[in-house]
Parts: sequence; C-alpha cells; structure tokens
Amino acid sequence: MTAILTILIVEPDKTRTEAIIDSLVATGDHHIRVLTNFTGLASSVAELNPDLVLVDITNPNRNDINALTRAVAPLDRPVALFVDRSDDGLSKAAIEAGISAYVVDGMHPDRIKPILEAAITRFHLVSGIRSELAETKRALEDRKIIDRAKGILMQARNIPEDEAYALLRKTAMHEGKKMARVAQALVTASDLLS
Repeated sequence: MTAILTILIVEPDKTRTEAIIDSLVATGDHHIRVLTNFTGLASSVAELNPDLVLVDITNPNRNDINALTRAVAPLDRPVALFVDRSDDGLSKAAIEAGISAYVVDGMHPDRIKPILEAAITRFHLVSGIRSELAETKRALEDRKIIDRAKGILMQARNIPEDEAYALLRKTAMHEGKKMARVAQALVTASDLLS
C-alpha cells in the first residue's frame, strides 16, 4: 500500500486500536479516524468518505451485518470485517452484502497489511465485474431497442434489415447521437402513433 488512504477504524478496545494504528502507520502515511462503537458510523462515513473501513465486532449477528452494510456502503469502498467467531450464515451474508474481507479470529495488528491489500484487491475486482455487467446489460438493452427500431423501419418503408440498420446509423451520425438514442426516439414515436 503506497497511496495515502483515509481509513476509518471501528474498534472498542483502546489497546488494540493503538496497535492497529501503529501497524497502519508502518504501511504508509494514512489519514486514520477511530470510532469506539457503531454510534455515528453512518455520519462518519458520509463526512470522511473513507477509502477503507476496518470494523472489529466480537460476536456479530445478522442485524449487526445489516446495520454495518447500510452505514458503510461496502459497494462504494473496501470494508474489512474482523470477528472473533462466526457461523457460515453470517460470513455468507457479509460477503453477499459486499464486505470485501470477512476475517475470523479478530483484528490482529500483524495481519493488517496483507488483509487490507486482499480486501482492496477483492473490492476492485468485484467493482470491475459489476461495471462490466452493467455495461453488458446496457449494450443488450441498446441492441434490443435498435432491433425493434429496425423492425419498425423495415415494415414502414418495406426495406431489408441491412438498409434499416444503415438508415439508423446514418441518422445517428447526422444528428451526432448514439444509435440507441435515435432508435429509442423512433420506437417511442411509433408507440405514440400506434
């Protein structure tokens, strides 16, 4: 970790907090903020917009996991959750909620750096997959609209598919718009006239 990170730590034990801060300082010059409990977590996250959140919960339950994910927005930043003990259901719920690292056996200062690196890497990997999936869905929706617009043009002008496609493309280029926007306008107009 070479970049300067804003790190929010939620740790009730002062001695462990100091050891964790020492461990983080050894990895670089970071902006570190500490909360001793969940009170104010959501507002601290909103105020700081941390690059990374570390949370230590002794014995979490499903409500803790749900409250944590609402407060820290794990889809927006890496979140490492350290627990002393867990069951399969909780670890699964935490991972499904977007927690980047779910570490059993608590937060130990000597393990912080590799766990944070793994959490950050996993977060970026999952974010990339989500972005790619969203882009694929948009492209599929665009393709559906373009195909529907081609069908409208083919029927209205009695032209083959390749001519309908060329007409959509030519119109989009002439108007300086994406083909999907031109196709959507045509579909909307057709729906209004039907």
